[in-house]
Formats: sequence, structure tokens, C-alpha cells
Amino acid sequence: MNKESIQTFTARITQASKSELIVILYEMILSELQEARRAYETGDFIIFDKELKKAHKFVNELIVPLDYKYAVSYDLLTLYLYVNKRIITAIIKKNPISLDSAESVLHKLLNGFVGVSKADTSGPVMRNTQQLYAGLTYGKGKLNETYINPDNRNRGFIA
Repeated sequence: MNKESIQTFTARITQASKSELIVILYEMILSELQEARRAYETGDFIIFDKELKKAHKFVNELIVPLDYKYAVSYDLLTLYLYVNKRIITAIIKKNPISLDSAESVLHKLLNGFVGVSKADTSGPVMRNTQQLYAGLTYGKGKLNETYINPDNRNRGFIA
């Protein structure tokens, strides 16, 4: 993931509700899988491996907070373990073909949680953070601009 993506995800995380955090994690996993595919296409197996390991860590971040008082947690656990297995298979075989089914599962889960996050009115999880409206930063030879409208609940990452 490049610096600009990291900054965008960071800005979104500071303003996200609980369900939006899940959406962001799904998007981060999918982003890492796409980066791994790009690395594979260019023959850079070190970056391929690195990106898949990051995606694997993010999936584990989805597993840890599951509340097993609810039956749906067991269903989600099964899906997350399947995705992890497909990622590990890609790492071992040094081939992204096994990621197709993992991405399919993640896209379906992402779509479901996007719907849930639109109905979530709990507000940001992080307290005592500044409300982010717009930001300008200077990069090497360029000016980077980030803008998030806090009134727009549909401020998701567009792939």
C-alpha cells in the first residue's frame, strides 16, 4: 500500500463508526491483495509475499473481536479462516490464483457491511480527535489534498 492510501485510510479511521471500521478493514485487505497481484505481474515476489502477509494480518484483525455469543460470529469465523487459507496458499505456491475465491468472499462481505454502516448512527469510535474537513500536505515536489465531508455518511473508499 502506498503512502497516499495509508493516509486516506488513516483519515477515514479517525472518523469511523464501529461498522465503518469493518468496512475499512475489508477495503484494506482487498487493496493489499490487489497490490500483491500487481507485484506478481511484475515478477517482484518479495513485495508479493509482503503484501499477502499484510492482508493476512488484517484478516486476523477481523477474527479477534468476534463475539461468540452470536451465531453469526461462527459463520464469519468460517469465512475469515477460508480467506486466510487462500492467502496462505498463495504465499506458499507463489501464485495469486487462489486469491480469486478469497476476493469474491471479501467483496460479498464488504457489500453487506457497507449496508450495515449506512444504518449505523453510533458516531465515530475514536473520541477526542479533530473533525477532519480538509487537509493539505506537501509531498516531494507536489501538494497532496485530502478532503472528507463529515456530514456525508457515504464517504467510502472507491476502488
